[in-house]
Amino acid sequence: MEKTMRRFLVLALPALLACAAAHAEYDPRAGDVIFHTSRSAQSLAIQKATNSPYSHMGIVFLLDGAPMVYEAVQPVKFTPLADWTRRGDGGRFVVKRLVDADRLLSPATLDRMLEEGRAFEGRPYDLRFEWSDAYVYCSELVWKIYNRALGIEIGKLQTVSEFDLSHPAVQATIRARWEGQPSPQEPVISPSPCSRARCLKRCMRSSLP
Repeated sequence: MEKTMRRFLVLALPALLACAAAHAEYDPRAGDVIFHTSRSAQSLAIQKATNSPYSHMGIVFLLDGAPMVYEAVQPVKFTPLADWTRRGDGGRFVVKRLVDADRLLSPATLDRMLEEGRAFEGRPYDLRFEWSDAYVYCSELVWKIYNRALGIEIGKLQTVSEFDLSHPAVQATIRARWEGQPSPQEPVISPSPCSRARCLKRCMRSSLP
């Protein structure tokens, strides 16, 4: 048992120290958009279909002073920032912030964003990536909160036809979730265009592009 624990510490300690150092550098602000490479079963499929290292994202809120990531998992919920970043590959993450955050993200605006966000709380995760509010996926949650509260588009909406569905991991996900192929004209937003949105600037990088 002791030998196993020592081996675990040797393997895990570098990642834990890197994660702690990154947190020390990051000053969380409500409205920040945070990205990482998830270690979920669908992560590789998302990366290949969207040609991006990012496969999961959320939005930061400060609840009673504590930084929380509001995310669409199963179900939509608030997750402590430290727990959220530890779930990413190697504990690495990237944070982006509105270019004009000081002016646009007033207390009243943030309250409105939180109100829009709470309308989704508890909703199940959308395995089929559809544009309905009944089920929600990660980038859809962030996009709809910003769009409905501020009229801002965090990234350009795409359709399924614009994705690369050729990779075996993508095809395996499609076979597991759809009968046939997903609708090519289904509106969709992924972490990739969100991460490139011109209205955002990077304020924290922890070893991701």
